[in-house]
Amino acid sequence: MANLYRKGDHDTRPWGTWEVLDGDDNFCVKRIMVLPKGKLSLQLHHHRSEHWIIVKGSATVTLGERLIDVKADDAVYIPIETKHRIENKSNEPMEFIEIQTGDNLDENDIVRFEDIYGRV
Repeated sequence: MANLYRKGDHDTRPWGTWEVLDGDDNFCVKRIMVLPKGKLSLQLHHHRSEHWIIVKGSATVTLGERLIDVKADDAVYIPIETKHRIENKSNEPMEFIEIQTGDNLDENDIVRFEDIYGRV
């Protein structure tokens, strides 16, 4: 199993930021902040599943064909190869913890289908 993320890695995206809190060969833990009105791309991963725990604010999660409204203390499981995204429709930043598990944990395992920032 490969995890190319390292503790302290971080990045700024058009929708907000992410930072790696911990990780090992088969898992990665990130804190992700989504700006007000921010929306991640509709995407899937071939090599990992994700567990999201909302820690601040509220959002709408696309999980396959379903839309799920979430708030602080809610959790969402995203199985491998399931289309998903999160959108912060509020005027306040929202944050969630993402735990990735799988056999290839890096940014190259993102297949984008829709993206309001033109990254498809």
